Amino acid sequence: MATQATAPDEAFTYRTSPTASEAFEGWLKDHGQDLPRHTEKWDVSRSDIYVEDRWQPIFAEMRAQAPVNKVHESPYGSFWNVSTVKTIQHVESLPELFSSSWDRGGITIGDPPTDVTPEQIEERRLPMFIAMDRPDHTGQRRTVAPAFTPGEIAHMEAEVRARTAATLDSLPFGEQFDWVDKVSIELTTGMLAILFGFPWADRRLLTYWSDWAGDVEIGFARELNDTRFDILREMAHYFTRLWGERANGPQTRDLISMMIHSDAMNQMSPQEFMGNLILLIVGGNDTTRNTMSGIVHALDQFPDQRDLFEKDPSVIPNGVQECIRYVTPLAHMRRTATADADLFGNAVKAGDKLILWYISGNRDETVFENPNKLILDRENARRHVAFGYGIHRCVGARLAELQLKILMEEMHKRRMRVHVTGKAERVRANFVHGFRKLETTIEKF
Repeated sequence: MATQATAPDEAFTYRTSPTASEAFEGWLKDHGQDLPRHTEKWDVSRSDIYVEDRWQPIFAEMRAQAPVNKVHESPYGSFWNVSTVKTIQHVESLPELFSSSWDRGGITIGDPPTDVTPEQIEERRLPMFIAMDRPDHTGQRRTVAPAFTPGEIAHMEAEVRARTAATLDSLPFGEQFDWVDKVSIELTTGMLAILFGFPWADRRLLTYWSDWAGDVEIGFARELNDTRFDILREMAHYFTRLWGERANGPQTRDLISMMIHSDAMNQMSPQEFMGNLILLIVGGNDTTRNTMSGIVHALDQFPDQRDLFEKDPSVIPNGVQECIRYVTPLAHMRRTATADADLFGNAVKAGDKLILWYISGNRDETVFENPNKLILDRENARRHVAFGYGIHRCVGARLAELQLKILMEEMHKRRMRVHVTGKAERVRANFVHGFRKLETTIEKF
């Protein structure tokens, strides 16, 4: 347990277990038969196709036959699948017509449970700037954007490289270990701690909160959904204490201080504060973490590309973009139609839910030749849609790219070849796409 003082005579204990995946897997053992069924062939909201890594042919069929199509009945209600680069970018380029706003449903496929009170729904709404439309989105995004400018990224490079080097130097050659825990989580959680000015000893709390916040499937397990909000309240408690400590001090470079000194964010409601924390934590943790794991898994799956990486490190900058495309650490984003519209011959009605499947767009055969193969020197790798498109394109994209580039450079510097030699357990989710565990062994090349 991590414990922090909240007042001289009071202590608050923050839970650190079980993890979200442990809790949900435990729930499935007892209640799996209670899960709602997916009956339509293109209902790609089902998490089993991702945990079992068999989603590719379903989306390929969809892209070929109906790049935009409607699922009428699913556990998440009806929704439109949007599955190609062209259709995804078209929807994202019309933010007034296809809303991201939390009060229309937000950015993930899930909706609030139907058996909760209006008061509970209101309490659990978590507005965040990625789930806002203009003009609210503009002001809040501008508040945090200065943390991710080219100048700030350059300022962080030496520290990112030093931490990456130290992490890689701590790994045992010739012994099996979990790459997710020892490398991916350690590096991304450390980066978040620096961005927030978060106490270093408690940095793993950020990973714990990120996992509970980003797991859409927990919504099916009512008691776990309640637990999720209890844990997010603990997160808000911790950050409220940090906010209080910094509120009367001079502005510093961390994200909390930027919020405090911003007219757009210094009067946030508790729910809005929690929402933006979740956005920054999940956005900074899950995405980069899962790509760091996906890189070593993909290089092991494609020995010819590992050979190219080992012989020619000049492919690394482009290779980072290709790895992001191939992995696609967030499978989807949601939009909601604000008016009736024709979408490539499909009659979308006001209020309809549209799911932008980034994971499918990044395997679009009309854009990426041989899309199911990792090709580190792919000429158009930068056309991937993993960071989104338009006004909601990921604000931290440059920092993610920097971390991944440095990881590959430092691996190469150490002549580090990573083999997957044990379990490769994927996340059971339709939103976060990546690995829960990746048992690996390293050798010199």
